Amino acid sequence: MSRALVGGVSTAIVVAYAIGAGRWVSTDADWYQSLTKPPWQPPDVVFGLIWPYNFVMIAVAGWAVAGRDSRTEQVVWLASLTLSVVAALTWAYLFYVPHSLFASGFALTAATLLTLPLVVVTFQASTPLGLALLPYQLWLAVATSLAFGYASRN
Repeated sequence: MSRALVGGVSTAIVVAYAIGAGRWVSTDADWYQSLTKPPWQPPDVVFGLIWPYNFVMIAVAGWAVAGRDSRTEQVVWLASLTLSVVAALTWAYLFYVPHSLFASGFALTAATLLTLPLVVVTFQASTPLGLALLPYQLWLAVATSLAFGYASRN
């Protein structure tokens, strides 16, 4: 696969992820504010900082993987990115639209697991970028625990 194709598709997936998540997350702010929050929930400012960072790092990592000669790594990257983003967007939809809190937790569990190959392939492409992508993996794990925390309290 060409570098431009893999990098471009990766970037397009990240843009769709940002737009889709933003759309659903902003659908019912009053409902969200009414929820009993888990005590380990970070302050709102953390959400505003971590998501732009995560989106940028995923896109940059996609271009690093695109520059690799390994077609296998590129295919694993694109498949893992696509499936993990579908799972993450499923979480956003389930949580904010029909308010299916437990189901949304399972969607984030899938997203967290499906992101593991992204981290592995990114480390193979670049150790510094692999380290830069670790906050995304950790954030998904925290978000998963928060989703189940919301589900158990509301």
